[in-house]
Order: sequence, then C-alpha cells, then structure tokens
Amino acid sequence: MKKKMLQFVDLKQETPEKRSTPKRKDDFNEIYNEFITDKAKEQSSRCSQCGVPFCQIHCPLSNNIPDWLKLTAEGRLKEAYEISQSTNNMPEVCGRICPQDRLCEGNCVIEQSGHGTVTIGSIEKYITDTAWEKGWVQPIKVKRELKQSVGIIGAGPAGMACAEELRKSGYQVTIYDRYDRPGGLLIYGIPNFKLEKFVVERRTQLLAESGIKFVQNFEVGKNKTLYELKKEHDAILVATGVYKPREINIPGHDLQNIFPAMEFLTASNRKGLGDKVKLFDDGSLNAEGKNVVVIGGGDTAMDCVRTAIRQKAKSVKCLYRRDRENMPGSAREVGNAIEEGVDFIWLTTPKNFVGDKKISAVEVNKMKLGEPDSSGRKKPVIQVGSEYKIPADLVIKSLGFDPENIPKLFNAEELAISQWGTIKIDLKSMQTNLEGVFAAGDIVRGASLVVWAIRDGRDAAEQIEKYLQSKSNKNKSVKAA
Repeated sequence: MKKKMLQFVDLKQETPEKRSTPKRKDDFNEIYNEFITDKAKEQSSRCSQCGVPFCQIHCPLSNNIPDWLKLTAEGRLKEAYEISQSTNNMPEVCGRICPQDRLCEGNCVIEQSGHGTVTIGSIEKYITDTAWEKGWVQPIKVKRELKQSVGIIGAGPAGMACAEELRKSGYQVTIYDRYDRPGGLLIYGIPNFKLEKFVVERRTQLLAESGIKFVQNFEVGKNKTLYELKKEHDAILVATGVYKPREINIPGHDLQNIFPAMEFLTASNRKGLGDKVKLFDDGSLNAEGKNVVVIGGGDTAMDCVRTAIRQKAKSVKCLYRRDRENMPGSAREVGNAIEEGVDFIWLTTPKNFVGDKKISAVEVNKMKLGEPDSSGRKKPVIQVGSEYKIPADLVIKSLGFDPENIPKLFNAEELAISQWGTIKIDLKSMQTNLEGVFAAGDIVRGASLVVWAIRDGRDAAEQIEKYLQSKSNKNKSVKAA
C-alpha cells in the first residue's frame, strides 16, 4: 500500500487541463479535458488514507472516497465504480458540478497540511465516464416485482434518485414532470460547459430502461390534482424543486430586457438541444452584441455570465454587493469566469433600472462591509452619494429562488407549508401532513446543491419503502382477520 498510496509528498496536485480560454469561449463544450488513465491513477495515489476521512464526512452522500481512490490507484476501475455508485445515483454529474472546493476537496487532510488536495471530483468523473464507456453501467434488474406503486412529482435529481432506489426494491414507479424532458435543473438550468446534456440524457434513458415510467408535460393541478394522483398510487413524493425567482423591487424593474436567470439559461439550453425558442430567436434572450449585467454572486450567476460570454456579448459585468471573499458561489467558477473575460464589480448594488421602455443602464450604489450578519458574512452597507450608471442592454437577475405556492398549484390547500413556503415534513419519516405524501429536495430544504437533492431522494426512498411495507403488513393482517 505504501508504494501505491501516500504519495502526496512526492507528487504535486494536478487537475485535468482546461481547454484554452479563447477556444472554450467559442463553444458550450465542457472546459476540462479528460484525465488520462496514468494521471488518474497518479492523483488517486496522493490520497493519505487518513484514519478520519474528512472528505467523506463533508460529502452529503457520505461517498466512500478513500476506498475508490485506492482502487483507482491500483487500476481496479470497475470495483472503484461499484463503490462510487453504491452511495451516489449520479456520480458522473456530481463529479462535474459539485462545488468540491467547499465540500470534499476543501476538507481534504493533505489540503489542510499544505500539499494540495486530491482532485476528487475529476477522478469521480473519470471513474464513471470510464464505466459508461466500458458498458459497466447497466439497467436495474428487478429480482421481484411488487404491485405497490409510487408517483413522484418532479424529474429532477431528488425525484430520479428516489425513483431508482425504489425501483431496485421492485416497486412500480412513475415520475410526473411539467417539462418536455426529464432532468429538471440538470437539463435546463445548468449550461453545457459544466454539464453536457448527453450525460443527463443517458442517465434518464437508463432509468426508463429499468422500468421507471416518465410522464412529461404533466402539471399537477391541471392534468390531475394531487388527490387524484394519490388515489392512483400507494405513495406520492413531491420533489418539484424551487424555481420562483426572487425579485428586485427597485424603480424600473418592469422595463423590457430584464429577465430572471432561469429564463435566460433555459433559452440557451433549449437552443443547444435544437429547440425553437421565440425569445432567443428574436434576440430578446440572446446576449450577442449586448452590454450584459448580471446581478448576483451564486453559482447560477456564474452560469449566466459565462453563458453570455459564449453568446458573444459586447461586455459582461457581474454586480455583487459583497467582495470576492464573501461570494456564495464556487471560487473555482468565479476564477473560470474571470479567465473568460467577465468583469466583476464588487461591493455594488443596483439602485434603479434606467430606460424608456427598454433597459439602457443600471444605476448602482457602492457598498462597504460592516459587522457580520446572521449568515456570518459581513453585512454590506450603502455608501451615501456613491451612485453611478453602468450601460446595460440586457439585465439578468440571479438573486436565488423561492418555492412556488405548491398547495394552490396542486389543488391541495391542506398541504402544510413553512413560513418560507417550503413543504413541511416530519424530519424522521419525511412524510407531509397528508397520509402517504412525502416530500424531498429543494422544495423542503430551500434552494441548495444537486448533491443534497440526491441525498434527500435516497433518504425519501428509504422512508417510503418503510411506509409501504407497513401498509402491506396491515393489509395482510386485515385479510387474515
């Protein structure tokens, strides 16, 4: 083992090479080249195999990272894949889009000791992409089909993870989704340069081949109410995610050419998938030749600024009310955006949107950081008399997402929600106040990471299975009596 592992002192940290900035700005392909086998083995061998693996502890899925790093270093890739996929329903997705710098890699022991983290995300992606290439990823083979069925509302990561786990146990699973393709945020919200769409499509196709039914263009409350679906299934999971954009209520907010982030990203992703998109085709949601201003500092804002660059915007500016050190988004994504030519205007907040019918400029205030707020970050305070204008032909609002009014949408007013509009659940059973109706993912925890949605979906599957087994045992007892 000493030869295979513990080489972090002798070997330096390396990530897969990025494609050159001029090349990657010209297309929507993923920006990182693939690891070659020798490099993947070499980087895996840097793992210290520490007694307390903080990488695993700080992974929402508790992935067995040291184990599959060791197997990769030894060239045992199939075994590495088996361990990786045993705790993660979408390792090829997490390897691409997880903010590893805040999770596993950021808590790597050798990173803390100054030797540079093991490049966990890149190796996870390499292992799973190799598994797909070699044909190791196969549809679920159900050993015993069960009659009980589960209806899942939402074909995003939480819904799909739950569906896969329940299908493994033999349950009949149907996923209902309001969009025309499954995948949710993965298909329409995340740009190709971070997650190419074939990665999502082959995963959803695998689930379909495993016997999971997808019903697209289905809106609960219009096509059928929640109660009607409840009659058709033995249990229901609500995993809709949160998509309602937070607004900026300042003068001029109703001017034309001011759009929520998800509208902008969805239009771009649909064009990449070959769809006709009216607002893109007429130029409204196309950044080409425009002065673009993105407001926000999270990962979605980074997706927007980097998309605008690839659409050949004249200029791309990102306004954020704190400084770089206090941004909520991935430091890696901010660095990529800066490399690609995005102009970050730190410590700035919009005061007015200026224009006649269409936006022409954003009037902003400069900020300074005061005392820390409840989040632990320093609170931004407006500097009086610091106003100035930034030219803008297109403004994209990326201030986060809130839940839609699910009880109203689903015609289920009795469904209990929190003061923030998220669905209330019993934290142990994950069941709502309605018998047999469960909820998981962002619609419960608020806007969060894909990896947390997968974790919630897996946990929901476990609780739904317990509920269905209990229900089945009760029915048997009644029949026996």
